Amino acid sequence: MKIGVSTLALYPQPWEEVMNYLEGMQVEYCEIIHEYPYHNLDVDILDSYSLNISVHSPLSDINIASLNPSIQRSSIGQVKKSVEWAYTIGAEVVVVHPGQVPFLARVFQDKILEKNYQALEECASYAQDRGIQICVENMPRMEGYLFKDLGELDNLVNNLGVLMTLDVGHAHTMGFSTDIMLDFDSLGHLHLSDNDGSFDNHQALGQGNIDFDKLLNKLHKINYQGILTIEVKNKAEIEESLDYLKPRLKKV
Repeated sequence: MKIGVSTLALYPQPWEEVMNYLEGMQVEYCEIIHEYPYHNLDVDILDSYSLNISVHSPLSDINIASLNPSIQRSSIGQVKKSVEWAYTIGAEVVVVHPGQVPFLARVFQDKILEKNYQALEECASYAQDRGIQICVENMPRMEGYLFKDLGELDNLVNNLGVLMTLDVGHAHTMGFSTDIMLDFDSLGHLHLSDNDGSFDNHQALGQGNIDFDKLLNKLHKINYQGILTIEVKNKAEIEESLDYLKPRLKKV
């Protein structure tokens, strides 16, 4: 298992500061949220650092399941840009959020699910042509999000022929234990943060009540070889999470 850190905790620091800091933390991967100000990083700059890269497609202002055709096309285009950029920089994984259900569109949920599937199918085909692995992320217990349930997401990604990004903190807000979280063959990528189950507040590992010891032991048993991406809010929580995670990984 390889340790990564999301740029979520370091946003919007200059890129060189981000990379120098993460190299100093001795992690293997940086997961770049591919939107401003990290939307147009030069390949040569990335190549000058030892860190490997995974890519998270944009979070802001997009909805791949939108019933507004212009917004949906633009949103799909943003995911494709992330795939293209991942291909250019030699990244292998692009994390994608499923679409959302706007307030007024709740009565059209079946149509939104259809739009969501079509959008992800298009993005998956685009990624496959470039040798990039799409990993669709499960969402937290919040109004408007699709695919909060891991079983539903597992069915979706299996039908699409892609993989799942398991966000452990999100799954915990939905009542999934760390045992059940890993009962899916579609697992391709992990996001790690902690919480008490009531809200997805991206705490440092060990600050909530998620059973990470059990999670790591089961990851070892299933021979998970992917990235463990720490997705917290600031540098202090990165360092606290790494201090919590690294000794535990040595024991499994």
